[in-house]
Amino acid sequence: MTPKNVIAIALNAHLQYARKDGTGFSFEEIPFYSMVSETLLPLLEMFDRLEADKVPFRMGLAVSPVLCHLLTDETMTGNYLDYVDRQIAFGAEERERVKNDPAMLKLANYYYDNAIERRVSFTERYERNIPRALARYQKKGRLELLTSPATNCFLPFYADHYEVIRAQIETALASHKKHFNAKPDGFWLPELGYSNKLSAYMRAYGFRYTIIDTLGALLADPPPKYGSFCPLKTKNGLVLFVKDFYSYRDITDREQGLPVESVFRDFFHDAADDLPLENIKRFLADDGARLATGFKYYSIGDSENPALLYDPDIAAKKAKEHAELFLEWRVSALSRAAGLMSEDPDAPTAGASPAALSLCAFNADSFGRFWHEGTVFLENVFRSGSAKKEIAFMTPSEYINSGDEASFQTIKPEFSSSGFNGYAESLLDASNDGFYRHIFHAAERMAELAERFRNETGIKERALNQAAREILLALSSDWQRLMSTRDSASVPKWRNYAKTAVESHLKNFTTIYEALGSDYLSTRFLTDIEHRNNIFPNINYGVFRRK
Repeated sequence: MTPKNVIAIALNAHLQYARKDGTGFSFEEIPFYSMVSETLLPLLEMFDRLEADKVPFRMGLAVSPVLCHLLTDETMTGNYLDYVDRQIAFGAEERERVKNDPAMLKLANYYYDNAIERRVSFTERYERNIPRALARYQKKGRLELLTSPATNCFLPFYADHYEVIRAQIETALASHKKHFNAKPDGFWLPELGYSNKLSAYMRAYGFRYTIIDTLGALLADPPPKYGSFCPLKTKNGLVLFVKDFYSYRDITDREQGLPVESVFRDFFHDAADDLPLENIKRFLADDGARLATGFKYYSIGDSENPALLYDPDIAAKKAKEHAELFLEWRVSALSRAAGLMSEDPDAPTAGASPAALSLCAFNADSFGRFWHEGTVFLENVFRSGSAKKEIAFMTPSEYINSGDEASFQTIKPEFSSSGFNGYAESLLDASNDGFYRHIFHAAERMAELAERFRNETGIKERALNQAAREILLALSSDWQRLMSTRDSASVPKWRNYAKTAVESHLKNFTTIYEALGSDYLSTRFLTDIEHRNNIFPNINYGVFRRK
């Protein structure tokens, strides 16, 4: 029997493609190491504890094809373990340095023990394959794994370019099959960017649902009668889950969100910022810049106490309190919504209405990586929520299967995204708009190559497949987001890195394009970029063919 109120939590795990081969240390790989240590491994460990305690948790998780590749690439997993080993060695030195300061020693021990635990979890418990560990929870029915475009492409910008959409979706499906051995029901749109032309593509590839931003639903034609508390659907039958705006605000608001608590850990204040260079020699970039150690000794603090030492026990207790608050707010909102829905005179059948739903959609790195206590919070949401009879946790597909899909209101949503101001301002502004004409032109050239060279083998096939990889990587919206001056987290080094990345992928593609035209290919050049940009090893360049 469908519960009266449903909470569906869906997270999106993605990082830009940043892969460095060989020795050395660079700032662009730090987010990957942090994502593994602070979000993905803690989530898996949380699943293990909840399952052991028979807590009936359910959630959705989109793991992008780019992140899946990084998580299973031998170079990147080796680099990650090297980083953790640096943390362990650094932790041993820190324990000695602060041995006469009980509060600091407690923190040094905390991070040292965490680093050791992460290494054991990654290498032994999960056998250096996080996607495979996640797939096991999907088979158990606890987790629903969604996919997303191959390289986090913002699809509304390319809705009229069939070859781009096809390449992004087909490559994503092949990646999902490889890593999870399943076909996904759900498709996570980067930045939740939706336009009506995308519905036909998603249905053509068999997706049952996607998630859209609240703004796109509220400005829809006709307006949704149940707001975001019930899924909607398009004319061709694609189910549209609507992000619960208030749940999203409760976590992400930079001034009043739950993570903005004085006792929580300060993500931006790392030990590398304070210690002499000789103490952090293991965490110096090739150019001498200080890189994050992951040892963060201070809490966020407040105006009166701006630099308090972090206390993990106090922070964990506060995270548990916030989990109760979060549930209280969701239960209250769902109760009110359910009452209004049950009184609807136009309900599908007399006295019947869909279950009230709160679809809580977030970026996964909001839990653990940026908000250190986020996984503690999430675990307690599931633990406390399982004891509340008025709600149940479901995956998006479970919600669809539990009721009458025909009762979902048919609408035509407005173009929207979860980005700045609800549209796509950070992805198209003066800082990044100059790249789009080059990206569009290169994508058209790739479609031309796919048509002209239809059945190639040998080195030409290798070159064409690598050209497809370079175009897919150039299409990533990550670069525009990192370049944008609207993104307050963006800093010059990331903007420069993003510009260099786009220019490099376009240059690699153009070199291949011109070489195929002149019938001369440098095997050395091709081998080098195949080794450097080795994403989607089984790609077939034919995915870029036109209709």
